Order: sequence, then structure tokens, then C-alpha cells
Amino acid sequence: MYGPSGHLWTVPNLHLTKVAVRCRDLEALRARNAERSLAGERRIVTRMRPRREGELVGGSLYWIVRHRLIACQQILRFEDRDDGRIDIVCSFELEPIVPVPRRAHQGWRYYEGAAAAAADAGSGVAQLPPHLFGRLAALALV
Repeated sequence: MYGPSGHLWTVPNLHLTKVAVRCRDLEALRARNAERSLAGERRIVTRMRPRREGELVGGSLYWIVRHRLIACQQILRFEDRDDGRIDIVCSFELEPIVPVPRRAHQGWRYYEGAAAAAADAGSGVAQLPPHLFGRLAALALV
């Protein structure tokens, strides 16, 4: 795909995942996104600057809710804050995706390449009710 200046755009191969703490579903994540957005952007505060930030700009931040990736936002840039932390500046638009099983973690994690767009790969795990998936994930079965 070509941009307005005639340059070839490439699909970013690197993304981030982050847990939406105390979010129960996509609607709660949408409400939180609306509350925390300003001027069409959403800022997510983090302590550490990603070493691979150049590869992340244009990629996506994928949100984990109840052990599933459920939505993403485009990463626009990274900005330093006065308190020494970093803002991950994302687009306001929250794009729902086909749920993909993912274990919870602290902070953010890199998410590479085509795997970021892949869905359930036909296993049916994404169709499990969230409470059942959570129990299976706790037992390391998914």
C-alpha cells in the first residue's frame, strides 16, 4: 500500500500486549478508553522505554482482558514525561479483534509479526467462556 507521498507503507512486524487491569469485557475497555482519551489520543504510562520503539511506531498495542487479546490500538509515538516515565501514545480508535488466548503479565510484552493478526488457528479456544478459559489458563492447559 502506498501513502499520500508515494512512499510504500509496510505493515509493522512488532506490537505490544498489555493487560487491561480490572476490565471485565470489551465494553468496559471502551469506557475506560473514552475516559482516558484526550484530543483523539490515548496515553498509556509506563516506567521503561521499549528498546525497540522504532519498530513499534505504527504497530499496535493489543489489550488482554480475562486471558484473551480482545482489541488493539495503533501506536503513534512514545513521549517522555516530566516524572521520568514514558507515555505510549496510541490512537483513540479501539479495534476489536477475534479473541486470542494470551496469559496475563505485568507491564507490556513484545508481540511479533503475523502472529499478532492470527486468530484462534481453528482450535476453538477463543470460543470458550471467559471463566472457563481463565481456569484452564491457570492450570497451564491453554
